[in-house]
Amino acid sequence: MSRKILIVCTSPRRSGNSEMLADEFARGAQEAGHEVKKVCLYDRNIGFCQGCLACQRNMKCVLNDDANAVVEQMGRSEVLVFATPVYFYGMSGQMKTLLDRSNPLFPAEYAFRDIYLLAAAADTDERAVEGVVTGINGWIECFEESRLADVLCGTGADEIGTILNNRPALDRAYEMGKAVR
Repeated sequence: MSRKILIVCTSPRRSGNSEMLADEFARGAQEAGHEVKKVCLYDRNIGFCQGCLACQRNMKCVLNDDANAVVEQMGRSEVLVFATPVYFYGMSGQMKTLLDRSNPLFPAEYAFRDIYLLAAAADTDERAVEGVVTGINGWIECFEESRLADVLCGTGADEIGTILNNRPALDRAYEMGKAVR
């Protein structure tokens, strides 16, 4: 069965290591017959949540920027994939800002059930992703019908392109995409 997959690349850098992992996930998912769309936040204007909670009534944020379109796509997608660099053992600020701005999805009918996390870390220890997992799990807890389906931490990615030296991580990202059901 074909699924609608949205990949959200949250790195501030174009063609960064986490985006390379995302591209491998996308390749596997497309080969498996899924419909894949990728959104990169480095070319989006997304402001911080103002905490006004108007989105709970309006089902849309009152801030008029690119977050509304991304959040709308998230709500229509059956599978969400977040790709982030690991910064200070946490998710990128861009990812956290988008998750905060996705508050209009909380009272809405959302399609996503499975959520994947792809992280690229300079650290060589896979535990470097634990803070990111804690953060994404806190967000997922608000969406009772959803679950964290799988996590990948590509380690040793300390400069742009160094994830290419971690063939096992790239292969695993591809296999994760191919295994989406």
